[in-house]
Amino acid sequence: MPRPPRFDTDQLLDAAVHLAATSGPAGVTMAAVAKTVGAPSGSVYHRFPSRAVLLAEVWLRTVERFQHGYVHALEESPAAAARHVVAWSRTHPQEAALLLYGPHDFGRADWPPQYARRANEGNARIRAALAALAGEDPAAFDRAFLALIDLPLAVVRRHLRAGQPLPAHAESLAEESATALLGRAAPS
Repeated sequence: MPRPPRFDTDQLLDAAVHLAATSGPAGVTMAAVAKTVGAPSGSVYHRFPSRAVLLAEVWLRTVERFQHGYVHALEESPAAAARHVVAWSRTHPQEAALLLYGPHDFGRADWPPQYARRANEGNARIRAALAALAGEDPAAFDRAFLALIDLPLAVVRRHLRAGQPLPAHAESLAEESATALLGRAAPS
């Protein structure tokens, strides 16, 4: 009977998140992930046949975890969605620091097609949720995107990049900014 693996996929991806948060995407290498968890490099290659797959998996796992909660918050209200960006970043600072980069920084151009599809599907869910809020008006969609994604990210970006904790008022600031931009008619 084969012995169970000492290092599971989540341990390896957690190490990759840590490396990305501290060294940027360039710091996420097969050897660095193996060294971080104390595994032989073969353990990493066994789960991720290439660095492109490793980068795709670490990006997608992180963004999908964020998007899952974000969609639920957006279903509650626009204000809840704005607050979610900050609250999630506060609870998951390394993952949030990773998401300050973009998928192109994680080598999206080299991802196998199934990973690109996963990314496209997640982005489409977010765009559809924002479109449901904004309706058919392109300017309203842009306003919703700015209010519920760009501004809340701006609230956290400076602090995350400086390695500082988010201020206690960050969620309120994100909510107030979103509400001001969307108008008082937006549900809160």
